[in-house]
Amino acid sequence: ESIHHRHRVLSQALKWAVKQGYLGRNPCELVDAPSPRKKPMRTLTPGEVEVLLDTARDSYYYPVIYSALSTGLREAELLGLTWRSIDLNMMSLSVNQVLYKRDGICLFKEPKTAHSQRRIAMTPKLALFLREYRAERERLYRELGKELTLDDLVFPSVRLEPLNPSVLTHNFARIAKRAGLNGVRFHDLRHSFASLMFLRGVKPKVISEALGHSSVAFTTVSYTHLTLP
Repeated sequence: ESIHHRHRVLSQALKWAVKQGYLGRNPCELVDAPSPRKKPMRTLTPGEVEVLLDTARDSYYYPVIYSALSTGLREAELLGLTWRSIDLNMMSLSVNQVLYKRDGICLFKEPKTAHSQRRIAMTPKLALFLREYRAERERLYRELGKELTLDDLVFPSVRLEPLNPSVLTHNFARIAKRAGLNGVRFHDLRHSFASLMFLRGVKPKVISEALGHSSVAFTTVSYTHLTLP
């Protein structure tokens, strides 16, 4: 349990005490709140990406893992994608909604910022993968007596419901461990995408737009260690 979390809980309790008249002032307001410690950024090397994908290949979660590494989308953005969001002919996809879990319930929301709501280009390799993946999903739906529609989720649960983010996180951790990448989080796939783009010489502006960052400067600062000689 972090110091930041303890400070927040204590502050809320004392705030309630002030409202009830037990205290004249909240003591926590007299000190600066501790800054939450950011988890260290972990980026996968091309070799590690290959090992991860080979390990995940037979998993139900392979398509979403592959797409994360190919787009840099956040977990919530990937889980909010519908087939309407994907244009396989123009090789592009749009981020229009995200999926969050709150109080045990999965909810769809609009992206937090205008930068997060974006349209990005797909590589021909990803477009081909998603075309084949969609054909597989269509066959599955037909076997179940259903029809795949544009409003269906691209990455649903096994029961064709919204995929619980914690389920994806848990299963990804197991796959990463089997691949010898203990401690690698699903969010690290986003960092790895950016890392690989920088290594390939892609311009920071293109990477920033793909990630949905507020500015190119933020992207550059976030990945300074990748651009320094």
